[in-house]
Amino acid sequence: MNKNVVIAGVGMTPFGKFLDQNIKQLAGTAINEALNDAGIESGAIEAAYMANVAAGTITGQVCIPGQTILRDLKIGRIPVINIENACASAATAFNQAVMMVELGAYDIVLACGYEKLYSPDKQKTFSVFSGAVDVTNMDGVLSNLQSRMGAVGVEMDMAGAGNNRSLFMDIYACWALEHMQTYGTTKEQFAAVSVKNSFHGSLNPLAQFKKTLSLEEVLTARSISSPLTLPMCSPIGDGAAAAIIMSKKKARELGVVQPVEVASSVMMSGWDYSKPKERTITEVAANKAYEEAGIGPGDVDVVELHDAFAPSEILCYEHLNLCGKGEGGDFVSRGDSCIGGKTPVNTSGGLLRKGHPIGATGLAQIYELTSQLRGRCAKRQVMRAKVALAENGGGYLGVDAGAMVVSVLKI
Repeated sequence: MNKNVVIAGVGMTPFGKFLDQNIKQLAGTAINEALNDAGIESGAIEAAYMANVAAGTITGQVCIPGQTILRDLKIGRIPVINIENACASAATAFNQAVMMVELGAYDIVLACGYEKLYSPDKQKTFSVFSGAVDVTNMDGVLSNLQSRMGAVGVEMDMAGAGNNRSLFMDIYACWALEHMQTYGTTKEQFAAVSVKNSFHGSLNPLAQFKKTLSLEEVLTARSISSPLTLPMCSPIGDGAAAAIIMSKKKARELGVVQPVEVASSVMMSGWDYSKPKERTITEVAANKAYEEAGIGPGDVDVVELHDAFAPSEILCYEHLNLCGKGEGGDFVSRGDSCIGGKTPVNTSGGLLRKGHPIGATGLAQIYELTSQLRGRCAKRQVMRAKVALAENGGGYLGVDAGAMVVSVLKI
């Protein structure tokens, strides 16, 4: 990238259970806040990238969800691109908005992610997550998980997978068990992620859960899919987040206050690994993002990553090269990923405490990191933060994520 792109404004709703608000109201709130933050009118937007995953399943709105939202805001005529890319949907919207401004197609672009996941019919919600794998090979997906679970000495509850819990709870439990067997990572270290993120979330007024948790509370909570307990699993949620992306030239012309530079944004899709020790999708995307931004992992001051389940945060420490392979458990135990530590991670509370409205998550990360770099995070502020990284993966293909976006921001 030529570093020609900045974030001019961001907006976000609280995440939570909002049965009294429809999806258009949530998205509209985030978009209007981002416009006000950027100091522009809606008519200045030249294109919009609108991310959502579950509307077709939960609300029945298919085909033109982004257009229906923007029409209520009196925004029309412009290109509107609807994006669905699993949990990486909003990060994909951000990536594409950035790419189009970088290429010179537009000067001002909106990226918005929005979601409603709460439904009286829980099976509808579970079906959204079950659809994030290859549904034409569901037997193969379950058989592979069962085999991997068996290899680490655990019998998988096949009846519950995708029925009374998200299939991804079993997928992440499998990764956790394999990491425990290979590196000696402990359940207490996974629990430490939830404890740390509960502290961060308690400082975030937009987080879904603000209660701090003790290690004992996490460890003794209801078991979901061993070794995962309930606080180690991110909650579903409703909410929206948005960002206004501009060219540097346009931001200067408009006098944008505190623009945040997009130093790199890398998007990849999963592939079939040819060898057991092949680098993961996160490692490959992160290395490319570091290279394009002209930095290394040691230069990053604050990180928002995809902690859909507590073990995934520990794995990501390693895949982002914040620590060595097998050292993720110690990284959190030492307090390295806590505010005040070596590299604070998920200062928002992460998905575990901030919540996980799938289609909004990636841009909620951008909201948090932009706020951190601008010094707007009050009690959870990372002092002297200059470089930030967002990692957002989604779906499950083969043995890893189906989609991945890693972005680096600078001031």
